[in-house]
Amino acid sequence: MTDDTTLRFQITGLTCAGCAGRAERALAAVADAKDASVNLASSTAQITGGTASDIRAALSIAGYPAAEERTRLSIIGMSCASCAGRVEQALMAQPGVLSALVNLASNSAEITSLAGAVDAPTLAEIVTATGYTATPITQGDRPDADPMAEEQTTLQRDLAIAVALTLPVFLGEMGGHLFAPLHHWIMATLGQTLWWSVQFVLTTLVLVGPGRRFYRIGLPLLVRGTPDMNSLVALGTLAAWGYSTVALFLPALLPDNARTVYFEAAAVIVALILLGRYLEARAKGRTGAAIRNLVGLRPDSAPVQRDGQFVELPLAEVQRGDLLQLRPGGRVAVDGVVVSGHSYVDESMLTGEPAPVAKTEGAPLTAGTINGNGPLTYQAEAVGKDTTLSRIIAMVEQAQGAKLPIQALADQVVRYFVPVVLVIALLTVLVWLAFGPGLTFALVAGVSVLIIACPCAMGLATPVSIMVGTGRAAELGVLFRKGEALQRLDGVSVVAFDKTGTLTEGRPELSDQHVLDGFDAATVLRLLASAEQGSEHPIAQVILRASPDAPAPQSVTAIPGFGLQAVVEGQTVLAGTARLMTREGVDTAPLNDALARISEQAQTPVLVAIDGQIAGVFAVSDRLKPEAAEAVTALHAKGIKVAMISGDARPVAEAIARQLGIDHVTAEVLPDGKRDAIAELRAQHGPVAFVGDGINDAPALAEADVGLAIGTGTDVAIEAADVVMSAGRVTGVVTALTVSRSVMRNIRQNLFWAFGYNVILIPVAAGVLYPISGTLLSPMLAAGAMALSSVFVLTNALRLKRLRAG
Repeated sequence: MTDDTTLRFQITGLTCAGCAGRAERALAAVADAKDASVNLASSTAQITGGTASDIRAALSIAGYPAAEERTRLSIIGMSCASCAGRVEQALMAQPGVLSALVNLASNSAEITSLAGAVDAPTLAEIVTATGYTATPITQGDRPDADPMAEEQTTLQRDLAIAVALTLPVFLGEMGGHLFAPLHHWIMATLGQTLWWSVQFVLTTLVLVGPGRRFYRIGLPLLVRGTPDMNSLVALGTLAAWGYSTVALFLPALLPDNARTVYFEAAAVIVALILLGRYLEARAKGRTGAAIRNLVGLRPDSAPVQRDGQFVELPLAEVQRGDLLQLRPGGRVAVDGVVVSGHSYVDESMLTGEPAPVAKTEGAPLTAGTINGNGPLTYQAEAVGKDTTLSRIIAMVEQAQGAKLPIQALADQVVRYFVPVVLVIALLTVLVWLAFGPGLTFALVAGVSVLIIACPCAMGLATPVSIMVGTGRAAELGVLFRKGEALQRLDGVSVVAFDKTGTLTEGRPELSDQHVLDGFDAATVLRLLASAEQGSEHPIAQVILRASPDAPAPQSVTAIPGFGLQAVVEGQTVLAGTARLMTREGVDTAPLNDALARISEQAQTPVLVAIDGQIAGVFAVSDRLKPEAAEAVTALHAKGIKVAMISGDARPVAEAIARQLGIDHVTAEVLPDGKRDAIAELRAQHGPVAFVGDGINDAPALAEADVGLAIGTGTDVAIEAADVVMSAGRVTGVVTALTVSRSVMRNIRQNLFWAFGYNVILIPVAAGVLYPISGTLLSPMLAAGAMALSSVFVLTNALRLKRLRAG
């Protein structure tokens, strides 16, 4: 931000003139800032000078954070990592911009700025001035069509034209070398000058037609001293075309042994690179399929009640509180609650469970799920960007646009890559002119260096793997809210679980029973439930759920600390602890084995005596989730230690740990204690991931190297987490780890290929093997190799679409 640039933006938290004064003083203290003022009425600030990041930091410390807004742009014309870097630099130079992330794989940019300081059209104009076409992506846009479809169509057309014009040149020139009679026939019928003239016309048409994209972008950037991939292609093809044109029309300027043409090289280079770009565009389209599939779950319109009638309205017009109609087989338009009707709804897109869920009055509905055979009327609870589906899409988009630390090296290399390649190409020409066979040889070597160099693969190596990996994870019920979690999770040594609601169901249930001979189990449970009627104790509620039709008791007497005594259907029922039975003189010896088993499993026993005789014992516990043991076993198989951090009593926590095979237990801790336990585990074993679901888990989720929240948990837990398991299954942890390891392995493969390709083939193109082999790499082969290098990276990343859960 220049000294004379004035910013006007929004501030939050202003409630009085004192607040405005404090915010104004904070702004005035910003380095290089002047003329700071704050308007309480409009909650805006105006300042000249200072950087956006300094302004944000100053206001945050003062307690009046600057409002921030995110803008997304769709960008056409980026072809390599240099392009993406250049766009990022241009956006970051704009006053008011806090951060800019450009994703080459999705051809998009996400910009965070001070709210009100810069609008989307201005940001789009900045990108367009850099040489690429940009348009804002608004909230209402539906990217369910392939955003690369138009680019694919254009490339397919240009490729077809280029091939049609290049084929005669290539077959006539190269075919003549391979099949002498063809060469003799061309020379006899057309002659060398006319044949070269035909090549000149066809190749010129290729360059000014399908190939003009390279010159339109590449040459202006070259003039400005910021060359990119297009500049390399433009220089290489123009060098081959220009040399050939001189040889055709001004042969006297060249030595006799240097009068040859390379029109076919220029034409084939353009055709092959267009082929690579076309394959790349197709592959890029597939990488974004997950987002399009998610958006495709959202209907365009829905029947909404207006003036007592249901009318079809666009989704944008649906408001919270509206009544909507859901027809059989239709998709739920917004999140809501059933008002009337009964049906079964397929929620597999959200939970991964194939069995439809029964929906009656009061049941929640989630946008994107599919209704069964019954009509429903429901009330809108969340619309637009607030629906669960929209939040999932936003999470996936945010993760896909992230930059991982592993990408930093590639970004540094790409920044200097193209200028270095230009220097290498120039040195190659000069060296071969001085020590080589001649001018044509030097020209071919220089052109090969320009053409074979490929920053595209380096630029795509990380983002394309992130896009495919996070998209596939979303399809498997795992949402990476922060892309960096992909890399951090790969390095985790320990996964620590909260117990209640994470490894267990989160509510007590009747888990076991032992009824003595001579008593009917159902009758004993019914009498116990009758005795418990009227009690608010959680264990009483469990018993009542197990036998909801129990009759009303004739009398109930509570015995604090022990249990209760009731008269039911003329029978005296004692219900409670073993201490109660001892106090009342009831012999519990027949239940000793059952009580020992219940105690070993850390369950809560409820003993029942009828008319003074012990009848049985019922065990109440918070049941383990069915998949909990599977998750722990799978983590052990991946070499991960498993810990459990719980606020429950140690005997209960240790019993759960024994059942699951958990390695380390921390029990009887408060929320702050969970955070301390995470730090202790990290000190002992290395990076820690924590899995939780409740408000009390938020500190631990934030403290952990990677926080994973169960999607059925609280909003506080989800907001504190890096990864959300939307299906609510604890095995999602294993899926998240599998995705993380697979994506990082894929990125390393891509980076190895991208760097290895350039490190090996640029010297080969420069002719380092010529003294050994006696041959020089053809520019046409160089173009083919360059075109396929980025296609290899994309194809390798697309293998991630085959990832499976767990």
